[in-house]
Amino acid sequence: MTFSADMDWVRFQGGEITRVNLASEPLAFAQREPVAAFLKLSGSEGLPLVLVDGVIAITGRYPNRAQLAKWAGLDTSAAMVAAPAGVTMLGLTETANADAGCCGDDSAPSTCC
Repeated sequence: MTFSADMDWVRFQGGEITRVNLASEPLAFAQREPVAAFLKLSGSEGLPLVLVDGVIAITGRYPNRAQLAKWAGLDTSAAMVAAPAGVTMLGLTETANADAGCCGDDSAPSTCC
């Protein structure tokens, strides 16, 4: 699921990315020389396989969002903080009074959160 969300993020950012499934699209694998050679050597046990501009970039695991962003020529710093589509990022935010405790009043210890 994470990889699918990361792919959606790349598309939303304007990157071009395609996912091909060996079981449903075997010709797409056979027609790409580096993929066919990889499968001949490693078999399907070596999948997943990621091609970037026709070159094998990673095998045996899915890339993370930062890697996808880099390969798509996108801002990698945005990839590290952006949530996948449909996911809300949760976290601590600073209070309006920076001198107050994290709960917003001076009487609370600063480690209350």
